[in-house]
Amino acid sequence: MTNPPDRSARTGRPGAPTGAVPGAVLKRLAGHRLLWPSLVLLALLLGNLAFTHDFFDIRVQDGHLYGSLIDILQFGAPLILVALGMTMVIATRGIDLSVGSTVAIAGALACEHIAGSADPGSAGTVLGAVAVALGVAVVLGLCNGLLVARLGVQPIVATLILMVAGRGVAQLITDGQIITVRSEGYHLIGGGYWLTFPFAVLLAGAVVALTAFVTRRSALGLLIESVGGNPAAGRLAGIRAAGLLTLVYVFCALCAAVAGLMISSNVQSADGNNAGLWIELDAILAVVIGGTALTGGRFSLGGTVLGALIIQTLSTTVYTLGVPPQTTLVFKAFVVVVVCLVQSPVFRAKMSRRRGRPHTRSTGTADAVGRQQEVRA
Repeated sequence: MTNPPDRSARTGRPGAPTGAVPGAVLKRLAGHRLLWPSLVLLALLLGNLAFTHDFFDIRVQDGHLYGSLIDILQFGAPLILVALGMTMVIATRGIDLSVGSTVAIAGALACEHIAGSADPGSAGTVLGAVAVALGVAVVLGLCNGLLVARLGVQPIVATLILMVAGRGVAQLITDGQIITVRSEGYHLIGGGYWLTFPFAVLLAGAVVALTAFVTRRSALGLLIESVGGNPAAGRLAGIRAAGLLTLVYVFCALCAAVAGLMISSNVQSADGNNAGLWIELDAILAVVIGGTALTGGRFSLGGTVLGALIIQTLSTTVYTLGVPPQTTLVFKAFVVVVVCLVQSPVFRAKMSRRRGRPHTRSTGTADAVGRQQEVRA
């Protein structure tokens, strides 16, 4: 008698049926949290390619990389940083509405420092401007963190205070005017290039990589998720939630300050009224699109980066398609609603049940008719 063929040699698992491994891989891939953001981003990029045939072209000019994809990365770098800090705050079941004001304050302080110096282009002046902006951002983050963690103020209320007051502070710094600076060293932060690549993209990538390393290679990420997921259990486990909450708000303010330096240095000016206006809403949307729930707990840094790139690509798509300015926000809102619905497991489940419902009803009706005929017979 011959032994049956060993299927484990073909599937990699003892006794596993043929095709089980590819099926398991596809099922795991379909359930991955980054699948839908990646597909949405790919669809937006391909949609731009349909209207702009050289959309994917990347060329080297004057020793620098140029192209639509490079522009998306460069202009999306500030949003990536702001959304990164917002992810940490949302993971603790909080929110930070003051990041836009922090962006404006950081840019205003840096430009004011450079404009008032005797040598705007020197490295010392630029480093001093960056240090002043980041130092004030730490103070702003501490204010938010202390209000939330120590005084028990609701995060949306605590950060709303700085959102309103901070915009006024930025306008006081600039005296209600647009401060223009001419400094090559400062321009490098947001509009310069290093090793043929935009420096802003390299800086944002370094911050994302460092944050991922610290939160995933140490216990810090788990502690943040525990504080947001189950605060009561965290207290019983001895986790000092107040210190962690203060830390994440300080980190969020620092990310917003770096984004403010990028924005102001790219245009070489500071506008206390419009710089970073409504960027907090785009950051929250990027976090949600990336798969991090507003209820706190588990967070996804990779999903946040994809969400920020989706929003920036959507803005590029609006200009590419020539959408009228008065309908731009409506167009973006419509696309965002579609994206959120596509990502929603509840929506997809309801749609799948609705597609299968007519078949189920027809089958049930046929069975009922058959039973009635049998009873009559």
